[in-house]
Amino acid sequence: MNEYEELRKLEVMKKTVIRKILTKDAIERLGRIRVVKPEVANQLEMYLVQLYEGGKINKMISDEELKSILGQISAKQKFRILR
Repeated sequence: MNEYEELRKLEVMKKTVIRKILTKDAIERLGRIRVVKPEVANQLEMYLVQLYEGGKINKMISDEELKSILGQISAKQKFRILR
């Protein structure tokens, strides 16, 4: 399998998991995040997929819960070393 097929397969898997675990409002928010900051949206998707595969998600994630998760991810990114 070549790299393109693997990336395509990963994207399909991510979309399938996202549809399973996010409410409609949360999916819309993720779409808006993707427009503004695609790297943050991708990181959020990968984090959600990891939680799902690890069995840590056992219910649908609402828009409010998604905002909370996004806040946690953003807090981890805020440190920068400036010289």
